[in-house]
Amino acid sequence: MILDSLKNLDLYKELNPNFAKAIEFIKNNDLSKLPLGRNEICGDLVFANVMEAQPKAKEEARLEIHRRYIDIQIPISGNELMGFTPLDELPAPDYIESDDAALYPATLAARDYFTVKNDQFVIFYPQDGHAPAITPVVVKKVVVKVAI
Repeated sequence: MILDSLKNLDLYKELNPNFAKAIEFIKNNDLSKLPLGRNEICGDLVFANVMEAQPKAKEEARLEIHRRYIDIQIPISGNELMGFTPLDELPAPDYIESDDAALYPATLAARDYFTVKNDQFVIFYPQDGHAPAITPVVVKKVVVKVAI
């Protein structure tokens, strides 16, 4: 997991062959004006999901993991609390291949919590169990999915 300021985004271009495309999209678009839903960047290699995270308490948050994609998550309209637990500390997941996701029950709380501000981003790799969208108000956010 990586948490950093958006102004440092270029430092991460070399971490994955597809990060450069993702970063250029983030830098060259007004993220607040993107329509909800999937926004194409480079087919299934890189795309952006824009959503409105509904209010949710820590007790309702569910840890999730992905195997085929790395998430670059950016809150747009406010701050967002997120949970984190390394995959090696989680039980074996019920992974759904078609969704590239495994969701853990809400009764399994994250080990750590941190706030992502709307001038920051967080990168979650497949080894990073994460519980996003813990917020008292609706927060528009962008999740750029980058193929591994």
